[in-house]
Amino acid sequence: MQMPPLFTRIFFGFFFFVAFSLAHGEELCRIEVADEEGRPVPLVELRTIHQVRLVTDNAGIIAFDLPELTDREVWFDVIGHGYEVPADGFGCRGVRLTPRPNETLRVVVHRTLAARRLGRLTGAGRLAESRRLGLTADDPETGILGCDSVQNAVYRGKLYWFWGDTNLPHYPLGIFQTTGAVTELLPERLLEPPISVRYDVFRDSAGRPRGVAPMPGDGPTWIGGVVTLRDHEGRERLVCTYAKIRPPMDAYRWGLAVWDDDQQQFESVRILWEQSAGTGDSGQPPPLPKGHAVPWKDEADRDWVLFGDPFPTLRCPATFEAWQDPSRWETLAPPEYLWDADHRNKVVPHSGAVAWHPWRKRWVAVFMERFGKPSAFGELWYAEAKQPTGPWGRAVKIVTHDNYTFYNPAIHPEWTPAGGPSLFFEATYTRLFTDHAPATPRYEYNQILYRLDLDDPRLAPARDSVTE
Repeated sequence: MQMPPLFTRIFFGFFFFVAFSLAHGEELCRIEVADEEGRPVPLVELRTIHQVRLVTDNAGIIAFDLPELTDREVWFDVIGHGYEVPADGFGCRGVRLTPRPNETLRVVVHRTLAARRLGRLTGAGRLAESRRLGLTADDPETGILGCDSVQNAVYRGKLYWFWGDTNLPHYPLGIFQTTGAVTELLPERLLEPPISVRYDVFRDSAGRPRGVAPMPGDGPTWIGGVVTLRDHEGRERLVCTYAKIRPPMDAYRWGLAVWDDDQQQFESVRILWEQSAGTGDSGQPPPLPKGHAVPWKDEADRDWVLFGDPFPTLRCPATFEAWQDPSRWETLAPPEYLWDADHRNKVVPHSGAVAWHPWRKRWVAVFMERFGKPSAFGELWYAEAKQPTGPWGRAVKIVTHDNYTFYNPAIHPEWTPAGGPSLFFEATYTRLFTDHAPATPRYEYNQILYRLDLDDPRLAPARDSVTE
């Protein structure tokens, strides 16, 4: 029986589509980048002599398809931000590979510092290279290409995520009123590569990601100090401090906001401080509950919430009512610097967080150094203390970058097993504040997750410098 013309066109159209896809797939060479223990390493760049940049995805994979370099020996510079290969006699760090269609090549890199990179938490195409090779499709896209630093809180049994300025695909200007999402407390496929988080993103009626902190006033809204507190009736209340921003990065208004469960967004409840208009004097805001929030019980068994970035600068009783009452806030004096592991150089903190670690039975800090080297705002350090207010022991560098920024680190204590040494943290990876660094494709302006094992011998100076 002769097939109808429409069916014939559909059948042969599908046939040629599949044939083309298979033929195209055979042109790809699979390059895997792994550490010396066999773990895949995301965010490793292989750069050719003619400056084509190939970057591993969250599975440590590159799908190679450069026709001019196929079937010939190729030199690749290896740029790994804390991962490297040995230098040759001329000081060049790279590998020679011969990419061929439908073959798999492997590059082994050495991790130079204590923290291990797990992968990118946000943005698009986290497993894009793997998808091109047909290896996985299980990484849902959110419609977000990049976003600024994170704030987290556990609220009503879920983990809430809030990010700063956010890039979308359809226009260079994205969302500047804070984006957000909800996940389970421990998202699937998170703590071992290839990581992939399934976010339930807050969206508008058209299905696009939307702002969740639309505070009155011109300019972006940045939030901080996100924390869940109980009111006098025992109800959980999700709260934050917010700032309204005008160019270049001037916070002209600070206030307090509370999450509205019906509207699924933060609503302003109080303005704490505003710049005086027309006086020519910008002034300075008073101490505020901003930065990262962390619970703390003092020696008198009183419950507090501490606010700091990285070290605590303010505390208030851990209730919804006290958080709204500045008369009940108490300022704290954070350290101006910490000594490095050799007690030779002062490390000046810029941003970061502290948390209680049950395995260490100590307070731990992960923070970015101000004007560090080799990257001015890309060097992260670790330290310990018996109390969150210090004194803090010596600092050990745990993350480094080759002319790239990695700011506003946030610790995830909710993922730390009570009986294990692991500590998880993330920060914002961006070319901002660098020496004209080219943007890393897909990774630029996104959050990268690391794991630090606190039994690593390289952390001994931090452990041993805290007196019991």
